[in-house]
Amino acid sequence: MAIDAILLKAADNVATAVQDLQAGQTAAIRLDRDISTVVIQESIPYGHKFACRSIKLGDNIIKYGEVIGRATIAIPTGCHAHVQNIESLRGRGDLRKED
Repeated sequence: MAIDAILLKAADNVATAVQDLQAGQTAAIRLDRDISTVVIQESIPYGHKFACRSIKLGDNIIKYGEVIGRATIAIPTGCHAHVQNIESLRGRGDLRKED
């Protein structure tokens, strides 16, 4: 079976598209040797992320097992997860822990 997206860790809540995905398409997502499916709700460009399960406002965005951002709005399963609904938590000096 051809795959449409990948997850690297079971904790990931966003998958990465390995080809352009179209709204209404059922995308096959690979995690190790397991394949799951998600119905894509809006077009997802190659290399972009989409929610592989429902993400609530304020939830951490987890990609490749790492927190990469926070949801600024709820992101339903199958929807594009990008700058329009994620704030980055990397490289922000205002989020540094106090020494």
